Amino acid sequence: MILVTGATGHVGRPLTQMLVDAGAQVRAVSRTPEKAALPPSVEVVPNTDPPLDGVEAVFINLAALPEGPEKIVARAKEAGVRRLVGLSSYSVLDDNPRNAIAVRHRELERVVVDSGLEWVLLRPAGGFATTALEWRDQIRERGVVRGPFARAHSAPLHEKDIAEVAALALLTDKLLGTRPMFSGPESVTYEERARLIGEALGREIVFEEISAEEAVEEWVRAGIPLGAARARIHMFAQLVDRPHEISPLEPITGKRGRTFAQWAIDHVGDFR
Repeated sequence: MILVTGATGHVGRPLTQMLVDAGAQVRAVSRTPEKAALPPSVEVVPNTDPPLDGVEAVFINLAALPEGPEKIVARAKEAGVRRLVGLSSYSVLDDNPRNAIAVRHRELERVVVDSGLEWVLLRPAGGFATTALEWRDQIRERGVVRGPFARAHSAPLHEKDIAEVAALALLTDKLLGTRPMFSGPESVTYEERARLIGEALGREIVFEEISAEEAVEEWVRAGIPLGAARARIHMFAQLVDRPHEISPLEPITGKRGRTFAQWAIDHVGDFR
């Protein structure tokens, strides 16, 4: 049995499907189990102290654990869970104490490694392609995307590629005791992201650059914590006119990662 936290999220949903397709028993954690809409064979449980009886491995997604990883890891150890797979971030390499994203994921890594259980810590680099979903209302209503640093580069990852690495870590021993870092296959700017979404939609999408201060204010209004918003701005500022280093997926999964253009095609319905 594999317990998946954040099972209805961007990474958790395709991961759950991949585990089911591989023949694994899955217990999925959701804030709203009645709305989960996961495969029929999946046991869906609420996110308050999910049962760990019979669980051999746990996928830990901090986005689904606002209280942090300590409790779920302690409970997993007590219940006899064998393996922890944590969705960390390459931001842990930034030792700036003001980088809230890095600080939180370094704590995840410390708790997981110190547990004494088998572990794998995934370090996606280059950002999640799904962050572009923040633009959907702007694109639907105006065909214009407002954001900071139009020429900032990233190598965005398709959520299915992250899920495939997570599935490999949960189902095989190939990645045990490692911190695999991987990015999308191409470096693209934010204005190029807007253009690629437009190409998928068959109409022009314009990127309208705003100041860093305006961006932080808009993100906070949208529900992003202030510390996380400031960390994003700090990261974006470092990437202007600097193509992102590519950490290929091929050595991990044997396949090339999906491009942002492919992600835009897969998500075209979200922008219509």
